[in-house]
Formats: sequence, C-alpha cells, structure tokens
Amino acid sequence: MRHGRKFNHLGRKSAHRKAMLSNMASSLILHKRINTTVEKAKALRVYVEPLLTKSKTDSTHSRRTVFSYLQNKDIVNELFREVAPKIANREGGYTRIIRTGYRLGDNAEMCMIELVDFNELYTNDGAKKTTRRSRRGGAKKTEATETVEAVEETTEETATPEAEASTEESKDEAADDAENAEEK
Repeated sequence: MRHGRKFNHLGRKSAHRKAMLSNMASSLILHKRINTTVEKAKALRVYVEPLLTKSKTDSTHSRRTVFSYLQNKDIVNELFREVAPKIANREGGYTRIIRTGYRLGDNAEMCMIELVDFNELYTNDGAKKTTRRSRRGGAKKTEATETVEAVEETTEETATPEAEASTEESKDEAADDAENAEEK
C-alpha cells in the first residue's frame, strides 16, 4: 500500500532514484530538451526547478548546493553561465512537458521535457521580428504608364501626320521599355 508516500518512487530504491534524477537533470541542462516517460518527467520537474531557482543567485553557497545535487562541475557551470541569465526574470515554471504518445514496447506514455526559455518556436521574440515586404516591380509599372501617358499628351498637341507616326514609334518603344523593366 502507498500510505504516506508523498512522491513517486518510480519503482527504484532511493540511491538509484537520486542518481537517475541527477543524471536526467544534467542531461536536461546540457541539451535543453530530453525525451522520457511522463512519470519520470514529472519527478524530474520537481527535482530540477528548485535547482534552477537557486541558479539565479550566483554565489559560492548556491553553486555548492547545486553541485551536491548534480555532481558535475561542467553542468553546474553551464547552469550558472548560460541557463540562469535566460530564466532570471521568470518567477517559476522553468520546464514544459509535452506529451508525444506511447512507447511501442510497453505502451508507456512518453513525453518531451524542455526548458521553456530555450524553445524558439514558443517564445514571442520571433513574432516581434516581422518585416514589411514590398514588391519592387510595382513602382516601375507606374513609371512606365506615366511615360506612355506623357507621350500621348504630346501627340495630341502636335497635329502633323509625321509627328503622329513618330509618336506611335515612341509609344511602342515606351511599351517595350516597360516590359523590360517588369522582367527585371
């Protein structure tokens, strides 16, 4: 019976469970995202979020406290140098669990646990970087039609047949220039 069990023991003895959670926390800090079962992810979240909160204050005491959990100097440096500045303004909820389906072998429910601030798809920074797009060909079309209209106005002013023939040639040349501008 499970009387008085406050957390999931994950079917392991305490030393095995602590070592497993320490290794999973190190992998999460190093890779920013890992795949595991939902139950292990929930246990890992309870284990790693207090460590992330401690990493906000970069002192010798907090480094030693985190090292006592992780037992890896390189991971502790990664946590305090790269992860802590990104989560500095977040009050909590540093991890996200995304369910991915069921494992084929034993039908265990699988998920992906990740650090929230390191996922570029879900952050709002990408939405702010939208750029305005304009088409370059639009301005050239209006210039070409203006030149054709100007040529027509000059033809109306000159009434001689020779001038009309030359203006028709200039219209054709202006239309050809407009087509060439559109192609570029």
